[in-house]
Amino acid sequence: MELNQKLLRQFEQEAANTRKMLERVPEEHFDWKPHAKSMSLKALAAHVAELPGMFIAYVLKSEELDFSTQKYTPFAGTSHQELMAHFEENYQKAVKALNDTNVVEIAKNWTLRSGEHVIVSMPKQAVIRNLAMNHLIHHRGQLSVYLRLLDVPVPGMYGPSADEGFGG
Repeated sequence: MELNQKLLRQFEQEAANTRKMLERVPEEHFDWKPHAKSMSLKALAAHVAELPGMFIAYVLKSEELDFSTQKYTPFAGTSHQELMAHFEENYQKAVKALNDTNVVEIAKNWTLRSGEHVIVSMPKQAVIRNLAMNHLIHHRGQLSVYLRLLDVPVPGMYGPSADEGFGG
């Protein structure tokens, strides 16, 4: 099995878990923050929803991302339905990019920078595994804490959660 297909299988598993988490995000609490320095629930959920397109599809179709020249446009949706559509669109972009890549392209170097300051430069395959998927899992974990604090039942990711009878 080619590396891109192995990464795709892993991504699909993580995307299914991410979808379960995003499905629980309550629209009525979009503006809620656990702390003044924290992102709002909407901003965090939108970031989770955009990561597959931002960090998998974008990486496979580019050579670098320069924060000093790229303008970031945050998710402007106002409903749960728009949030889920945002995730599905980015999920499809990532699946297509992983299916369309090859061993030569995925081995090429990719750079994340802010002007002259290089944040990271490594092969695209490492960026997808280390930055894209780990980043998605990290923020999905934050999202689970937000849901818990809002008393929203948290879905299990790698087995049942406490809300699904685990340890109960």
